[in-house]
Amino acid sequence: MSGGPSIVRRPAFEKSNLELVHGLRVNFAASKEALRPEQSAHLVDGLRSAAIGSIPYTLWTSPELDTVHVPSKIFQTRGLSEERSQYDITVKLFLLPQASFGEWRQHLREAIAAVLDELDVESVDLLIVSFPGITFDAASEEVGGCGSINVEASDSELMDAMLDAWQEVELLHSSGVAVKIGLAEFGRERLQTFLPRTTCRPKVDQINVRDCHVLPQSMMLFAKQEGIELLTHSDCTNILPQGTLRDILGSGDNGAGVLAGPNPEDSGLEGDVTPQWVAKYTAVVRDRGVIENKGYFASAELSK
Repeated sequence: MSGGPSIVRRPAFEKSNLELVHGLRVNFAASKEALRPEQSAHLVDGLRSAAIGSIPYTLWTSPELDTVHVPSKIFQTRGLSEERSQYDITVKLFLLPQASFGEWRQHLREAIAAVLDELDVESVDLLIVSFPGITFDAASEEVGGCGSINVEASDSELMDAMLDAWQEVELLHSSGVAVKIGLAEFGRERLQTFLPRTTCRPKVDQINVRDCHVLPQSMMLFAKQEGIELLTHSDCTNILPQGTLRDILGSGDNGAGVLAGPNPEDSGLEGDVTPQWVAKYTAVVRDRGVIENKGYFASAELSK
């Protein structure tokens, strides 16, 4: 049993950006290869990559209303191997800086629905929301600052938008979809502004301490007083930059061929792709502490 907030440290070498990009490339390649294993099984890696790369995107993606699933849901492996009660499921949603504030609530609904469908469950144990442009600043924290902001909005505009999105998080919590809810990168001053304006307070604050190995004492004391558990992480705030996504989906040597290239003969979807959100999820077997299922969902908007 624990009488107050604890600090759980994650290994410093875990970088979600690299893991996400690699995971997307591997997932897309595996989906293509699954379409014709008999042809690719005997090929060496270089020839296999060329053969896989030539498969039209329409064969391994699937349209649904105004959405294109990449890869198609036919490649989805749903569910967990044991009973739901045996797992701790955590979802971290990264709301990306290119998305408009007014879409955040919809993005929350989309992201949690995708994870619930993938794992074939009705709830998650912890939902953490990472808002764009906010970075915990240990030096600022010691003198009462509220950290760094890197979005085209004033602090008050961003706070209003975060509180509006938090109402959606509160609905997920009150409906039992998210048992525990939390934030990322909030310092003491920002929490002091945020907390009084919420109905359901966050129980977790996840902080990247890349620039300091120990959290400021003032932050630890404040979290204890407010009943907030402090976790540390090494995730990138802007986990999926626009250029990176374009490279992954594009028609180049390392691209998936979903987006059309500059040449007239290039097939693919035409337009500019803008990342909207990324959801990172883990399912840990409680009695063994083993991660059984871990993955990402990402959403982007295509505009011509």
